[in-house]
Amino acid sequence: MAKHRFIFFDVGNTLLFPNRSRMLAPLPAERHPTLEAWQALERRTKQEFDQTVLEGKVDPGFWWTFHTHLLQGLDAMDDGVRDTLVENTRHSANWDQILPGTRAALDRLRKQYEIAVVSNADGKIEAVLHRCGILDCFQSITDSGKVGCEKPHPAIFEAALRAMKANPADSLYVGDMYSVDYVGARQAGMHAVLFDVAGAYRARNFPRVESLAELEDWLRK
Repeated sequence: MAKHRFIFFDVGNTLLFPNRSRMLAPLPAERHPTLEAWQALERRTKQEFDQTVLEGKVDPGFWWTFHTHLLQGLDAMDDGVRDTLVENTRHSANWDQILPGTRAALDRLRKQYEIAVVSNADGKIEAVLHRCGILDCFQSITDSGKVGCEKPHPAIFEAALRAMKANPADSLYVGDMYSVDYVGARQAGMHAVLFDVAGAYRARNFPRVESLAELEDWLRK
């Protein structure tokens, strides 16, 4: 494995996770899916989304597809509700759930690597990272809402690399979606590993981890 000097992290489903009660506020609480059901929808949607993106087809968007499946599964399909759910999911403030041990793992990692963030967000992800108590772990934050382009476009990775004065060959990207994070980073000349908490890629032969602890082990190998 290459020796990395820089590690760039995605945020959603990597460092921070959905506040599902706020995202799903348009639905009665008793109809909110369990975490297991949510992750099953995530696995299904990732497989569909990746195939669509990699085949170059027009895609309605990951969260549009995710919430379509969610509402269809509840037999409650409503375009207006779906649009509100998608809007709620794209609001960075609703990604504020942080797993125990995240701060400690980042503190360990930043002793060995220069670490930064690259996120498809709404220009406000820095404030969310601050509120969750981990902003100071990172040397730079590259937010698509400020850069003006989204992953997997090479320009956002290139902007992040410039901010860190990093060589792509010395850099690792950690994110949760194959077509957006893994392929995007590789096309920008970086190394990549999938952060696969939901287990969408367990059957695939990609470098993957399911926690920051596993990432630390993977980096040591």
